[in-house]
Amino acid sequence: MKDSSGGSQPVGRIAAIDFGTVRMGVAITDPQQKIASPLDLYHRRGKEQDASYFCRLAVDEQIVLWVVGLPVHLSGSESQKSTEARNFGGWLETTTGIQVTYFDERFTTQFAEDLLREGALTNKKRKQRRDKIAAQIILSSFLESGLGVESAPLPLEDAKGDEV
Repeated sequence: MKDSSGGSQPVGRIAAIDFGTVRMGVAITDPQQKIASPLDLYHRRGKEQDASYFCRLAVDEQIVLWVVGLPVHLSGSESQKSTEARNFGGWLETTTGIQVTYFDERFTTQFAEDLLREGALTNKKRKQRRDKIAAQIILSSFLESGLGVESAPLPLEDAKGDEV
């Protein structure tokens, strides 16, 4: 679906995922892709149930782009977790038919934890919110970067300095 004003920006929402092997935080924009809000904390249940969840989310929320947080080292080189996040992103794109891009997620979980700690929440409540707040931070940073649906993701370098 295209913007009715003649622009090329697809109308719909962008969703960000703070990738994890057990649970994932999900954040989403408004339809105009201006504001990022935390949406859900998804606990992984297996490929079939995961596929059902993300396909349903894509349709219900009119997702036009997925942004998967890419965990990289301080140096900017990719890690084993980066490979896992990229594998998940490839699966997500194939499963939902919606483009996936990756965005540096360094410090997002720590930043989310710091914000929640300032709110004087209990450990249990912080844990329940941390990943979806991290996803919101990833998505807000992505929006502020000026990258959009039409932008191609920039390659990162692996530990050897080669582009991936």
